[in-house]
Amino acid sequence: MSSVPSSIPKTILITGCSSGIGLYSAQQLQQDERFTVIASCRNPKDVARLNQQGITCVQLDLDDEASIEQGWQHALELADGKLFALFNNGAYGQCGALEDLPTQALRQQFESNFFGWHHLSRLAIAHMLEQGEGRIIQNSSVLGLVAMPHRGAYIASKFALEGYTDTLRLELADTPIQISLIEPGPIRSAFRQNALSVFQRTIDSAASRHRLAYQGTIDRLAKPGDSNRFTLGPEAVHQSLLKALLSQRAKPRYCVTFPTYLFTFLRRILPTRRLDNLLVKG
Repeated sequence: MSSVPSSIPKTILITGCSSGIGLYSAQQLQQDERFTVIASCRNPKDVARLNQQGITCVQLDLDDEASIEQGWQHALELADGKLFALFNNGAYGQCGALEDLPTQALRQQFESNFFGWHHLSRLAIAHMLEQGEGRIIQNSSVLGLVAMPHRGAYIASKFALEGYTDTLRLELADTPIQISLIEPGPIRSAFRQNALSVFQRTIDSAASRHRLAYQGTIDRLAKPGDSNRFTLGPEAVHQSLLKALLSQRAKPRYCVTFPTYLFTFLRRILPTRRLDNLLVKG
């Protein structure tokens, strides 16, 4: 990997740093002399906790455009007016069959996982064009590549992100801004616990024809430990993040975990019906 030569640390803004991938990446980059980290969280208590840990953190709620703009300006001030990279990471998963999903719940999923990212990315692009360099790295998912039952809201947001980011890469091809997607499969984090809480708030499982399957969903989300044998720690995503930040020419996509590599391959070679038969069991 040929690296970007620089004796001056590059500043990166990371969203969704209260736990999981965002927190781990902020902690690791904080110890890397090549970077200056500005983390962000939506909850003021999490912002205070990270600042107490020595990680510079700003409040930024991806559901609120005013909060996004205030968080961005605060980060820019802390970075002395120069932000090299944005790692869009803050997101959550809404479970439930699409037929049971209230439209407002779908809107909320897109607000956090897509529209907020767009608003922040626009701010970053304007800044990076003016300063003459920059990188935007989007944390997507294997579920931005293939669909599975009862995950439709999250899948729709990640499919949208994939198309959005591919378009962004083409539109910025003649600029000094590089765009990358990271596509993880199962990663050790608080994602399942958060998804369970959201599911229980938004889906009337007892009234659904999917209620038996939903019990499996609840058991899976509530199960302690790794979700399956392919689960990796957040360090796996961090390794790809480093490559996207440091490579002279960053890749458009970085696959993380065996399921992502597998389904990337299978969707190229299998007829749709054959792939459906595999995914409906997932």
